[in-house]
This record gives sequence, C-alpha cells and structure tokens, in this order.
Amino acid sequence: MASPLKQFEIQTLVPIKVGGIDISFTNSSLFMTAAVVAITLFLTLSMRRRSLVPGRWQSLAEIFYEFIAGMIRDNVGPEGRKYFPFIFTLFMFILFGNLIGLIPYSFTFTSHIIVTFGIAMAVFVGVTIIGFVKHGWRFFGLLLPQGVPWYIAPLLVPIELLSYFTRPVSLSLRLFANMTAGHTMLKVFAGFVAAIGMFGFVPLIFVAALTGLEFLIACLQAYVFTILSCIYLNDALHMH
Repeated sequence: MASPLKQFEIQTLVPIKVGGIDISFTNSSLFMTAAVVAITLFLTLSMRRRSLVPGRWQSLAEIFYEFIAGMIRDNVGPEGRKYFPFIFTLFMFILFGNLIGLIPYSFTFTSHIIVTFGIAMAVFVGVTIIGFVKHGWRFFGLLLPQGVPWYIAPLLVPIELLSYFTRPVSLSLRLFANMTAGHTMLKVFAGFVAAIGMFGFVPLIFVAALTGLEFLIACLQAYVFTILSCIYLNDALHMH
C-alpha cells in the first residue's frame, strides 16, 4: 500500500533554473493554474448571458458575489468595499483549490504550508501597510487599546505584539492542517477498500462519508480564512 503522504509530494513537471535558483513548474503550480483558469471560466461563462432572471450558473456566481460582499459589509464596513476584489479573489482561490483537491488523482496545493503561509503573509503584509497608510505611527495604538491603565502596558504590549505577528502563522496552519489531515484519512481508508477484499464495502462507506465531510471542510476553511482576513482588515482600518 502506498504511503498516505505520497499524495503531497511535489513533482517537477518542467524543470527551470535561473541563476542557480529552482523555479521549476511543478504539480502544485499546475493545479494552482488550473484553479485560476477554473475560476475565470466559471465567472466569465456564468455572466456571459446575464439577465434579470438569472439562470443556474449566473445565480451561483451572484451568490458568491453577495456572500463575500455581505461578509465585508458585516465585518469591515463601508470602507471595506474598495478591497472587495482582493477578498473575493482570496476566497475563490482557496475554495477552488480545496475542491479541486477532492478530485481523484488531483493535487491539493492548499495542503502545503508554503502555499498557505504565502497567502497568509500577503494578507498580513497588506493589512499592515493599510494600517500604517491610514493611521501612520498611531497604528501602534493597536497594541495598547484605549482606556487600558498605563501600568499594564509593559505586560500587555508584548502579548499583543506576539499575537499580531503570529496571525499569519495561525492563519496558514489552520488551513494546511485541515487539508492535510483530511486527505490523509481519506487515503488511509481508501487503501483498506482493496486490502481487505470482500469486506471492502465497510471502509468504502467511511470513504463516502469522509468525502462528504471533506467537501464541507473545504468550504468552511475557505470561509474561515476569508473572514479572519476581513477581521484583520477591519483592525487595520478602524483599530478596534
């Protein structure tokens, strides 16, 4: 039986080296590209024949649009509307990456910490820049909320500083761990189907149940990642 972790191996498809740096096109790159293409096709084709009475595909695209717009409205406020394209792209990229990974013989790029950490760092750096642009040096006030007694500052500021800089770590680990654990469990139970012969229907039932659960987790993790990004953006804009 192949190792359940073999599905996470990075495989070079097109070797490319520039100045001694390996920038090869890998299976991870391929499925990230596939996710972008799938999102583009879905949104373009679903809105190509837009009408006042939407069809199924247009309705689905509008549901995604309204869902993210509502998330930004509720968690960031009116000032967050200008950041809608980024938040929408973030949600769709993670969601499609998670869902594509459920297709047999595909690759789940969100199960790699380097990918999830890269996305989380983009959010972290972006909201930090927004905070400094909007508030200047007063943005450091986020580390010491208004009304807190001055004598607590030596204890509270280091805690808040550590909490702030661990945001990208917690954000990336949550998505990475859920995708890796879920796909590993699916692989383990799928291996039992053929291994135990005529009683293989028992683990097959578990595989079917886990697949449904993984579908829900794929959607939930995209939602959690996005809503936390909205909360961080709200902190940068309003310093709450």
